[in-house]
Amino acid sequence: MVVGTIIGASIFVQPSEVTGQVPTTSGVYAVWAVCGVLTLFGALVCAELASTYPESGGVYVYLREAFSPSLGFLWGWAMFWTMHSGIIAAVAMICARYVGFFVELGDAGVRAVAIAVILILSAVNYRGVRQGSLVQTAITGGKLLAIGAVIILGFALGGPAHEVAVVANTAAVDSDASFGAGDFAIALVAGLFAFGGWHMVTYNAEETIEPRTTIPRALIVGTLIVTVCYILLNAVYFHVLPMETVASSDRVAADAADAVLGRGGGAMMSGLVVFSTFGALSGIILAGPRVYFAMARDGLLFEWLGGVHERYRTPHRAIAVQALWSSVLVLTGTYRALFTRVIYTEWIFFGLMALGLIVVRRRRGGPGPYSMPGYPFVPIVFALSAFAIVANQVMRSPVDSAMGLGLVVAGLPVYALWTRGGLRAHRLP
Repeated sequence: MVVGTIIGASIFVQPSEVTGQVPTTSGVYAVWAVCGVLTLFGALVCAELASTYPESGGVYVYLREAFSPSLGFLWGWAMFWTMHSGIIAAVAMICARYVGFFVELGDAGVRAVAIAVILILSAVNYRGVRQGSLVQTAITGGKLLAIGAVIILGFALGGPAHEVAVVANTAAVDSDASFGAGDFAIALVAGLFAFGGWHMVTYNAEETIEPRTTIPRALIVGTLIVTVCYILLNAVYFHVLPMETVASSDRVAADAADAVLGRGGGAMMSGLVVFSTFGALSGIILAGPRVYFAMARDGLLFEWLGGVHERYRTPHRAIAVQALWSSVLVLTGTYRALFTRVIYTEWIFFGLMALGLIVVRRRRGGPGPYSMPGYPFVPIVFALSAFAIVANQVMRSPVDSAMGLGLVVAGLPVYALWTRGGLRAHRLP
């Protein structure tokens, strides 16, 4: 689930964003390596918190326990209305657009396919976490095999394309290959976007066998596998494409495949993107309802949303409501503005989560069942990095950032009305 949720469509697009900011191979590899390390740091923080609180809800639970229910509520509020549902809508649209490579679809057709994908995967997860996990495992296995094939074929058959790339890179002007600390920071943000979703495995802790050991192991091993895949894929891109092409392409993976296999390569990569986004979406859809279930159980959402299906033992109503709202975002196209303005705010919560681990340790007088290595260096570095990402976004887009933060903070009066108005539901057994 960790690998399948992280590896979606971004790694087939984001390398161009990274290379455009740091136009040297050493700089690009440094960006992806640092992104992998920061993601691993975040995974280690999540691993210890998951072993301490093996409950459904993940980040929501950690913020609630470390600070206050109001902060946990804001995370769930932002998840449902913008962050998580927006991700589902965005990934579904990417999947549908690449389906359009094989079947001619207009705008309405793309939206219809996207909604169909959401509903199909929601129905699979509605029927049980085992079914959702089986789909996720099968697709992730196939995805890794396909990525492995791309890497092997790129190096084995990319000789002629490599010679062209070497000539083009040699002819490039040296001054174009310079970059500063600010460029590196922007490239990190682009790279970290491709690592998104690493925390979602913690959402379904109560449905995981031996979560205190399984989730930490999954987070660490999964993050390492993804980092290796990303670095090797970038190595293939640079092997068969000129640096300038990698930096300017809006479909770098398809361009690399075309360079090696001819025009049929684009079809192969389009198929891989469809397969990859479908698998990532399965994990994202599985994860979200566990947060809404936990919030309803705590009395912070309508109690009926916390209901568990008598036969399938899943939070079926939360799954249905998530599918409905995500489909509305696809149908109206509003997910674009919401997603781009709010997605950066999750890093505020990630930074607070890392600081929350320090709070929890001091309160408990020691670590949980799983003790992360590098404490307190790792959570402090991760928290500072998360806040730096937010500061960078605010400086680059102050108006959009203010609007995004406003959408999140709008949850505070809702929380106040809910808790003070006597609407708090009883905790479910």
